[in-house]
Amino acid sequence: MSDSDNKPVEAKKAPPKQGRSRRKSRELVLKGIYLGLMNQKDVSVIIRELADDPDFDRADYEYFRQLLEGVAENINELDARLVGLLDRQLSELSPIEHAILCISAYELIHDVTIPYRVAINEGVELAKLYGGTDGHKYVNGVLDKVAAEARPDEFQRGRR
Repeated sequence: MSDSDNKPVEAKKAPPKQGRSRRKSRELVLKGIYLGLMNQKDVSVIIRELADDPDFDRADYEYFRQLLEGVAENINELDARLVGLLDRQLSELSPIEHAILCISAYELIHDVTIPYRVAINEGVELAKLYGGTDGHKYVNGVLDKVAAEARPDEFQRGRR
């Protein structure tokens, strides 16, 4: 089809799916934090290793790097905050659930541009994909507690 000037009408492209690329970023960060927890690898080494991941090109690189570096730099603070909210020792968590909790807790505490419900939901989705059976329920419960502490006003408004 064409318009009145006999020029072809261009098809409108769908906007890029930002949520998808951020989700892929979170998945890569999960892999990276897991590598760091298991092997004590440096962030720069982890980034180089993850660059070979098939999903790397589908991720939002800037967000991936920001999140990975943020979690890695704040892991001790994140662990300290999580310890008081767990019903078990931190060492008793699976490394995957530990990494997921750190990623989502980092978003809840340090990135207020992400609504608390999104941060929790993304953590739960990661737990469903990579965690143990019913691990997502545990992750959800802990992240609710993190959100209540880190963002009390937003959390209360969301609960009404």
